[in-house]
Amino acid sequence: QVQLVESGGGLVQPGGSLRLSCKAPRLNLDVYTIGWFRQAPGKEREGVSCISDRDGTTFYADSVKGRFAISKDNAENTVYLQMSSLKPEDTAVYYCVTDAIACGSNWYLGVTVEGVWGQGTQVTVSS
Repeated sequence: QVQLVESGGGLVQPGGSLRLSCKAPRLNLDVYTIGWFRQAPGKEREGVSCISDRDGTTFYADSVKGRFAISKDNAENTVYLQMSSLKPEDTAVYYCVTDAIACGSNWYLGVTVEGVWGQGTQVTVSS
């Protein structure tokens, strides 16, 4: 059974950094694309970033471009989301997901009911 486990969230001051991890013990990351969503209270879910399976193509939402970096370690079956220059508006629960998705603009629209989600990790940016 495919399982995703996020970690790395926490409380950080504005301007600070965090690195989120999405561990996928039974996934070959050369075959599966991984995406990150976030959801803040009272707001719609937002597709933040993705990294493709074979060639590692990445995509970022405009709201995080230049501040977040997604990467993967195939040997560790882990995808990372390095978040820098964090702002209060980055506060949300962050989820990783895998599905039959193509990493590019509107990638998040390809996530279906068949998608596998992690349990989420809370990121709070506050002074």
